[in-house]
Amino acid sequence: MNDKLLVAQALATYLDGALSVDDITNLLETPKKSALGDLAFPAFSLAKTLRQAPNQIAADLAEKISPENFEKVVAMGPYLNFFLDKSATVSAVLAEILRDGENYTTQAQNGENIAIDMSSPNIAKPFSIGHLRSTVIGDSLAKIYQKIGYNPIKINHLGDWGKQFGMLIVAYKKYGDEVAIRKNPIAELLKLYVQINTESADDPTIDIEAREWFLKLENGDTEALELWQWFRDESLVEFDRIYTELGVVFDSMNGEAFYNDKMDEIVAILDEKGLLTESNGATVVELEGFENPALIKKSDGATLYITRDLSAALYRKRTYKFAKSLYVVGNEQSGHFKQLKAVLKKMGYDWADDIFHVPFGLVTKDGKKLSTRKGNVILLEPTIDEAVKRAQAQIEAKNPDLANKAAVAHAVGVGAIKFYDLKNERLNGYDFNLEEMVSFEGETGPYVQYAHARIQSILRKADFKPENAITGSLIVTDDESWAIIKLLQAFDNVVARAARTFEPSAIAKYAINLAQAFNKYYAHTRILDDNDEKNARLALAYATGVVLKESLRLLGVDAPVEM
Repeated sequence: MNDKLLVAQALATYLDGALSVDDITNLLETPKKSALGDLAFPAFSLAKTLRQAPNQIAADLAEKISPENFEKVVAMGPYLNFFLDKSATVSAVLAEILRDGENYTTQAQNGENIAIDMSSPNIAKPFSIGHLRSTVIGDSLAKIYQKIGYNPIKINHLGDWGKQFGMLIVAYKKYGDEVAIRKNPIAELLKLYVQINTESADDPTIDIEAREWFLKLENGDTEALELWQWFRDESLVEFDRIYTELGVVFDSMNGEAFYNDKMDEIVAILDEKGLLTESNGATVVELEGFENPALIKKSDGATLYITRDLSAALYRKRTYKFAKSLYVVGNEQSGHFKQLKAVLKKMGYDWADDIFHVPFGLVTKDGKKLSTRKGNVILLEPTIDEAVKRAQAQIEAKNPDLANKAAVAHAVGVGAIKFYDLKNERLNGYDFNLEEMVSFEGETGPYVQYAHARIQSILRKADFKPENAITGSLIVTDDESWAIIKLLQAFDNVVARAARTFEPSAIAKYAINLAQAFNKYYAHTRILDDNDEKNARLALAYATGVVLKESLRLLGVDAPVEM
């Protein structure tokens, strides 16, 4: 039982239904100083119900609550502070992790589906750092939700439709070189895309021509479809290679084009429900509380993102029967997803409430926004290569005799990029700094990986076996080990909070705190010395290693056993 539940149940016994166990759990706070206890209950929430001052409520409860499971329970002003029974807590936490291993805190499967729209790079454009955030945030959320009992369905909603393809077709027909594109497809297509966008700024006819080609594409024009298919196939080869590097797999690669033949049904439903109106020749759905209506079809009949996203939402609900549907898409699309939900609600689909936009901030370089259209991008594949090289150089310097150096360097380099992204709260962007990412010092992925590897080295030297350790003494008495125990005990709450707030950074920050706590303990404690606490110290190291590895796994980061 975790400490919050223990305290909540103890309190609920004496509150006669004034607050439920869940209510109490949510109200509990962690004091800023350990001298003030391990958990604190603010009595303010009971003042109105009990018609007493919070200080008096706290004092009365302190006298009533049995100290059986606690060192002591003390009223401190309007707070009731709980000091846990350290010996009992240490033994319980270590025994649970020794028994459960990587399944520590994993919840029973309820099997509900959760659809996660993620990554979604644009066809015929290189995979850049800008696409990384959606990819790694979505992948981490899938792992987090799987741990708490959901069945995640990862959907790569490829940007393989839209006016941009009209623009690319115009560029190819004007100055494309088939031989050059077949030799180096993505680089050449990017060059064409940047060139045509630059020219269109001064030549409005290019934009008109691009719209005409996209309309041809939507209407099934043979030449347009053949060019589009070629661009798409070449792009997927590169994308697959990068996803393999990142260790990310998908359950669906249905992009925008998949819904091209499904949009007529959406338009028909909207029409049947009397939701469509005309505005300047375009077909729209008027929305209360929005500055602009939802544009379903342009005046030339071409569809838009929202038309395809309405089709996708309905298809996913029918196909996956999702309990939740997440869209891991940049913050700049917030207005689009508000409109999407509003239209679905007007269509009578209450499950629109189960759709969540999971926004995130931008990645910048030297404080400047990145833009594929302007040719200002940081390509992911060479970035991964450089990160792996830097990791390998550090490994060569620290441990030149390490076996499987190439594999470890890859795990560290890729893990460094992912971790650096995920340690930032979603809505906060960050400035790209590869040197800082791959550092073995500071709040980085390699720092956490190295702490895990150090623990594995200790356990190998001791020939540690968890099944043997569980029968021995599991009592450690120093303050630094208690700090680790409290972190280990908090892991399930951290995972639950990460899922509830769609925030993998909660786990990344937790992993950093746990690694720092262990390194501090390691610096002051001779874990392998023979004494009464040796078994418990090794068990503590093992438990820390288990939770560090599981934290990294939930972030999509490998945990090498040697570095």
